[in-house]
Amino acid sequence: MRVTTTSAAKRADRANEDFTGAVPTAAVLLDGAGIPGTESICRHGVAWYAARLGGCLLSLLSLVPDRGLSALLAEAIEQVTDDHRDTCDVADPISPSATVAILRLSGGFIEYLVLGDSFLVLDRADDAPLVISDPREVIISRSYQPAIEAAAKGSDEYHRLLRDLRANRNQPGGFWLAKDDPRAAGEAITGSCPISELIGAVLLSNGASRIVDQFQLADWPEVMAVMASSGPAEIIRRVRQAEARHAVAADDATITHCTDLGET
Repeated sequence: MRVTTTSAAKRADRANEDFTGAVPTAAVLLDGAGIPGTESICRHGVAWYAARLGGCLLSLLSLVPDRGLSALLAEAIEQVTDDHRDTCDVADPISPSATVAILRLSGGFIEYLVLGDSFLVLDRADDAPLVISDPREVIISRSYQPAIEAAAKGSDEYHRLLRDLRANRNQPGGFWLAKDDPRAAGEAITGSCPISELIGAVLLSNGASRIVDQFQLADWPEVMAVMASSGPAEIIRRVRQAEARHAVAADDATITHCTDLGET
């Protein structure tokens, strides 16, 4: 498997809270999540959490290739939680968390897992790309958005609405992220596809998937065509241009492009 990655922080003076990495038969991408005040809960921070969890996942994917992806993610969440349980309030609702996307080559198949609003796209030779996403956080956030936008920023009502929204995290009927509870891994979207049907695969953080789901500059077949001809950096360049054009705050943007899937 050949892997090409590109990542751009939201600002030059801020740590990139995305993480991506690969081993010969697997790739992972995590998008760290945090809100103002996280530093008072966890002294390590969001970028540390995403990198620690991503590194743990890569190690497990290499060492125990025959275990299911959900089980590996659960073990990684537990290990990283134990790493800072004694120094940080890991159970606090605003402690660091992350979305997760994983792909693995196994026995002629690509296995995949998506938890949270990152994307995994399988580029099929004879069909449209298969897009794997977890829309639960987006759907729930949209239901709160009108009230949040109507409330005065910083007001008691504004903060109440944010607390109510966050209360849906890692709860039945809500949305799920990697955080302190390994049971979240059981809520991930998983599946597999024969490698013989695929040209490649792409993992994207939601800062990169904006090219489709926010700015609508391209559909997924067009994204895959640009990826094949110009590489993932071109996708992020177009996203940054759109952010500037629409005066939208930039987000960390990361893409991992996997090709030559039959070769290890």
